[in-house]
Amino acid sequence: MKSNLDLMDECDVFPYPGTEAHTSLVATLYTLLSPTDTPIGYMTEVVFNALVKVPISIKGELEVNRSARTITAFTQPTEKERSSAIAATCDFWRANKTFEVLAGWRDELYPVYDETVEGGKVYDIERSASCLFGVVTYGIHMTAYVRAKDEKHGIKIWVPRRAKTKSTYGGMLDNTVAGGIASGEDPWECLIRESEEEASLPEELVRAKAESKGTITYVYIREPRAGGESGLVQPECQYVYDLELPEEVIPKPNDSEVECFYLWSIEEVQAAMGRGEFKPNCALLVLDFFVRRGILNEGNEGNYGEIKKRLHRELEFPGPHRGA
Repeated sequence: MKSNLDLMDECDVFPYPGTEAHTSLVATLYTLLSPTDTPIGYMTEVVFNALVKVPISIKGELEVNRSARTITAFTQPTEKERSSAIAATCDFWRANKTFEVLAGWRDELYPVYDETVEGGKVYDIERSASCLFGVVTYGIHMTAYVRAKDEKHGIKIWVPRRAKTKSTYGGMLDNTVAGGIASGEDPWECLIRESEEEASLPEELVRAKAESKGTITYVYIREPRAGGESGLVQPECQYVYDLELPEEVIPKPNDSEVECFYLWSIEEVQAAMGRGEFKPNCALLVLDFFVRRGILNEGNEGNYGEIKKRLHRELEFPGPHRGA
C-alpha cells in the first residue's frame, strides 16, 4: 500500500533547489530563456538537439550558451510572431514524427508567461508540446461531494474513472472535474466548461455553489503512463475548487474521457489511493482536500508538515501562480 508521502513523491518528482539532486539533474538539462533572458522552462538534451536541427527559416535564430546550458529561442518582436514560430516548430516535429508525445496533438493552446515581456505573455504553445519545453501549465480541478450523515467524516466524494482508451493514464481515477486552462481562458470559466463537458453538471449550479480553494503546485517528471517520452519536466499549477452537490444531482459522463463515476466514502477513496489507482496529480488534489477539511492532520499523518508544504511548492518560473 502506498503512503500519502509516496503519492506526493510520485507527482512532485523534480528535486528541490539547494539539493545535490537538483544540481545534478539541472546539469543535464537546458534552461529555456524568454526574449528578456528570464528562465521559463527546462528542456532535456534530446529536445535541445531536436530544436537545434529545426531549420532557422522555421524556428528563427537561437542563442545557446553551452557552458551555462541556456538556450534563448523564439525571440521574434511580437507575441504573435513568437507563437507562430513555436507553432511552426511543433508542426515540423509532428510532421517528422520527432516526438511520440505529439501523437496526442490536442489543437489547444497553452499560454507561457513572463511579466518582463511586453503584455506579460511570451507565446502560446500547443498543449501536447508544452512538456517538451518544460514550461509551467495551468489547470482546474474540482472535488464534488455530498453530505452523508452516517459516514464517519460526514461526506462522500464523486470519483470518476478515466476511459481506458485515453492515451494518458487510461483507466485511472481522477478528480470529479479536471481540465487544462486554454490561452485566454479564465480559470472560473474553464471550470464551468469542464463541469458540463466531463460531468454533465448544470452551469447554473456550478456558478452558484462551486467554491475556490486556492491552488496547488508541483513539478512532475513524465513517465510511461503519461504517454510519449519519459523524463520531460512538467511544472504545473492547478486552481482548486470544491462543490457540495445535492443528493439528486448525479455526475454523468458527457464525453469519451470518463468511463463512469463512483460515489465513495472517505475510507473507499483512501483505499484506492493506497492501491495507486489515482492519476498522480489527482492524488495530490485529494490530499489537499483532506488537509483542508481536517481529514488528514498531524495526529494521523506523520509526514503531515512535509505534505502540506509541498502541496504549495514554489515554482522556479514566472506566471500567475505567483499571485494566486
